[in-house]
Amino acid sequence: MKFLENSKLEALNSALMIENGDCCVIGRVESYSCKMAGDDKRLFKTLSHEGDPNELTVLSPPQTVASVSPAGYSTSADENENPLNYACSRKTLYYLISTLNASFRPDYDFSNAKSDEFSREPSVNFVTNFINSSLGAVLGERYNRLSSLIWSSINDEIQLDDCVVYSYNPDLDSDPYGDEGCLWSFNFFFYNRKMKRMLFFTCKA
Repeated sequence: MKFLENSKLEALNSALMIENGDCCVIGRVESYSCKMAGDDKRLFKTLSHEGDPNELTVLSPPQTVASVSPAGYSTSADENENPLNYACSRKTLYYLISTLNASFRPDYDFSNAKSDEFSREPSVNFVTNFINSSLGAVLGERYNRLSSLIWSSINDEIQLDDCVVYSYNPDLDSDPYGDEGCLWSFNFFFYNRKMKRMLFFTCKA
């Protein structure tokens, strides 16, 4: 994955370092081109040995659904029973893992992450509501001023209407935010296939 420099996202990342009373929020938003580098090619070769890159691999149901239910959103029985709602191609899984490696290197290596540590989220709108709810709960009115900057900067970079959103939900041993005192964390991938681009939004409080 090739990191894409963006001055708006750099400014946003500075704004996402916030102390609010006893709570500290640390977040960052990064954009990547889905272009293979040296380490990426080796990882893709390993995943390709496990099956066709276009073959679907099963993901976990989105944990965000259990965490918060934004107004106006509900899942039908058909949605819950359709296995394609919880799947992605091996190639997309490779993009997700490679994005984690690029973002957290050299401190963490996610090359052995399994598909069941990832989820496909119900919709872009659902994820934006989830993020707004999470950050709004700890930042209060301060987040009202920040939210427009977040979503305008992200939309300019990735075109949200054309995105599918995935999340990374590791166990405690694999979680880069598994340190004591962390209230919550999230890792969302906004994938625009037409642009061949991945935007990664990670945050903890």
